Amino acid sequence: MVILSDIRSAQNRISGVSIHTPLFEFKLRAQDPRRLFLKPENQQPIGAFKVRGAYNKIASLSEADRKRGVITYSSGNHGQGVAYAARALEVRAVIVMPGNAPTTKREATAALGAKIVLVGPGSAERQLKAEELAERYGYVIVPPYNDEQIIAGQGTIGLEILEDLPDVEMILVPVGGGGMISGVATAIKLSKPSVKVIGVEPELAADAQASLRAGKIVQFPASEVTRTMADGLRTQSIGPINFEHIHRYVDDIVTVTEDEIREAVRLLASNPLTVAEPSGAVAVAGFLFRRDQLPKTKLNVAIISGGNIDPEMLKEFLGL
Repeated sequence: MVILSDIRSAQNRISGVSIHTPLFEFKLRAQDPRRLFLKPENQQPIGAFKVRGAYNKIASLSEADRKRGVITYSSGNHGQGVAYAARALEVRAVIVMPGNAPTTKREATAALGAKIVLVGPGSAERQLKAEELAERYGYVIVPPYNDEQIIAGQGTIGLEILEDLPDVEMILVPVGGGGMISGVATAIKLSKPSVKVIGVEPELAADAQASLRAGKIVQFPASEVTRTMADGLRTQSIGPINFEHIHRYVDDIVTVTEDEIREAVRLLASNPLTVAEPSGAVAVAGFLFRRDQLPKTKLNVAIISGGNIDPEMLKEFLGL
């Protein structure tokens, strides 16, 4: 299990590489007594939070391991995070991506100097390919979420929220493989246990909610999770290490519909500083549309995990 000192060490390690993103208050309807602050991880150098864990992991490797090069499997944002961190640390990077990953994410990853290997849409398929290449060429695997150093890096988000809003009562976190919510929940519960940590994921890819309810990891088929527009949350199951942290520290996980995700993206796009991709907007969607399922709190934070939305998709959502 990751402990608070691991997350504080990660915070020191990634300082100057990732951005301490500020909180923005999101204006709610007059009749809503709650307050919502946004944590805009879309403002990170790669447009998503993933740079935190990726840099923490690669920077923690020995010099010998760095010389071997690194490999990961990712639908987009983690791949960019690994490519960015590897370039900063002068390490060779190979990224295994699904062929249906957004073109913008694929091109951005390649532009950072990483080699791209394309496979089918299943998250299990790209993991197997990465493991095969690592075995063949000696690369060090940088997992997208099922890793203590990755979790600790993502947990720095939680520390920043507490620094900037010490009286926060609830934090909503997008859930894919579980790396971010594992880290954030650990940082929060080991610092201020009274704060509620709620995961949010698409109804079409609700494996994390099913796992939390069942008390064991539940895996969804690739054909099911790929139906959601939230491409960064199409994982078929959360990782075993992530499950242990989620089971211990997360209060609940709620789900949102595709229409609700679309509306959250549209609302966030009204401010250039909070433009979100569908995966990055699910926490806001959960806050807006699942009020009856959430704890009764007044001071809240929703994390915008990423802003790498395809321009044509955004135009469509905005009716342009």
